[in-house]
Amino acid sequence: MKVTTLQEPILRTLSDRYRRQEEPVISLFGAHPLRDGDWKRRAEWLDRGEAARAGRSEVVKALRRYHGEAGMHPEVQRSLERLERPDGLVVVGGQQAGLFGGALLIYYKALTVIQTARMAEQRLGRPVVPVFWIAGEDHDFDEANHVYVQTTDGAPRRVRIERPAGPRLAVSRTRLTSADWDKALAELADTLPDTEFKADLLGRLRSHLADSPSLSLAFARLLADWFGPDGLVLMDADDPELRRLEGPMFRQLIERNAELERALAAGEKAVESLGLPLQAETAPGSANLFLHDASGRLLLSREEDRFFDRKGSVSLSRQELLRMTEEQPDRLSTNALTRPLMQDFLLPVLAAVLGPSELAYWGILGPAFETFGFRIPVLVPRSSYTYLEPSILKLLGKYALTPEQAMAEWEERRAAWLAAQDQWDLEATFRKAKEQFLSLYAPVIETVSSLQPGLAKLSESNRDRILEQISYLENRSRDALSSRHEASLRQWDRIRSSLSPGGKPQERVYGTIHFWNRYGPEWLALWREVQGEVAGSHRLVEGFAVQS
Repeated sequence: MKVTTLQEPILRTLSDRYRRQEEPVISLFGAHPLRDGDWKRRAEWLDRGEAARAGRSEVVKALRRYHGEAGMHPEVQRSLERLERPDGLVVVGGQQAGLFGGALLIYYKALTVIQTARMAEQRLGRPVVPVFWIAGEDHDFDEANHVYVQTTDGAPRRVRIERPAGPRLAVSRTRLTSADWDKALAELADTLPDTEFKADLLGRLRSHLADSPSLSLAFARLLADWFGPDGLVLMDADDPELRRLEGPMFRQLIERNAELERALAAGEKAVESLGLPLQAETAPGSANLFLHDASGRLLLSREEDRFFDRKGSVSLSRQELLRMTEEQPDRLSTNALTRPLMQDFLLPVLAAVLGPSELAYWGILGPAFETFGFRIPVLVPRSSYTYLEPSILKLLGKYALTPEQAMAEWEERRAAWLAAQDQWDLEATFRKAKEQFLSLYAPVIETVSSLQPGLAKLSESNRDRILEQISYLENRSRDALSSRHEASLRQWDRIRSSLSPGGKPQERVYGTIHFWNRYGPEWLALWREVQGEVAGSHRLVEGFAVQS
């Protein structure tokens, strides 16, 4: 196995500047994973604030109950026991659920959480548990309902499950039937190429779906399969047992909502003062909370002591909403900016693993954390990978391409290669023909125009038609050249389809099951051999001892 760091262009984004340890950006967060002392300081601060968080034993109890549905590996049971200890800490990362495991980046984020927890445990000499937070409270079903796999012809194809008719409920509250799952599985089976691993893969998925679970729970069961041996603890943000424990924090977010809004505004100014754009601007008057209603998940706004949604579906007084924190906390939900605060209330978060966009919007959260008596944990950029398949490695050698060139310059390199095969020099030949024609035709235009001015336009139109016909012949000649090298051009397409499908990062397109189907469960297990890091670089991985 070979792991190399890819050379990437220097960007001026918040996440890129954070990775490069620019002090003004680090000041937004107060810590950096490459500064050794920050890990110890964070752990000591968490020890002092134990009483301000939700009850540890109650949280673990809720997580045990959840794993009763998702799957409880003995190593997960051990992780929960370690989390229950007074000195237990966590490294947490999260993502919305994805159909059949979703895109590779989800797998890599969970892997980064596990690797970071192990590194931190060795560094601090105390229990550090990996936790993956599934954003089941999100209601954008279309973001979660699909996965891309590669078909037999090498093209990426989307497999999806339809959202049931009705209001847009949270993904964890969207009921799916056995017919829904059967249809999605049938589409997956038709799309995945036949391999020696396909039958076992489909059988394992069917075992997760026997009771027609929600998309979030089906996703959790697959993660439990993949990462249970690593002790990864799973939690659903929409778990009603956790909601009950979150009531006191919801109360603070409601009572001090105006302070929250001012803190977020201050955070935005701090980011903008560094010349950085905002990932997403907060809307004036937003409560940064959702309400689960029969009509769907509603984003709340605030005006003085009333909370309402912009469509006019609900209007509640502050007291009504506060009463809900005690009697119906499961009707409340955080958004992207308040979820990190709730996360710190529930768990002793030593570090959080974030993708580039998450790092960008966390940049405004420093004042909000301070307002509620918290501090931003150590933020670890998610590791990013591109897997180089053995067959693609051979093609790169054949066409003298580096992986970086194949991903960043594919179109230019392909065009240059094809031009090098043109022994007839079509471009120069047709350019010369057009130049000679224009030179010969110019006197014709001049002559007929002097004969009768009205013929000038006709002669120019005639000239343009002839040029169009020459161009048409040139294009047909280029097509003929491409046809001569059709097999090679398909190999060029195969390179791009594997490393950068549609010009996008591999990890953002293909699902983990694509490689599971191609190389088997051993491919998943071999990722444990990749050395973890906290710098968040983009690495190329090749040489896994799997069949190609």
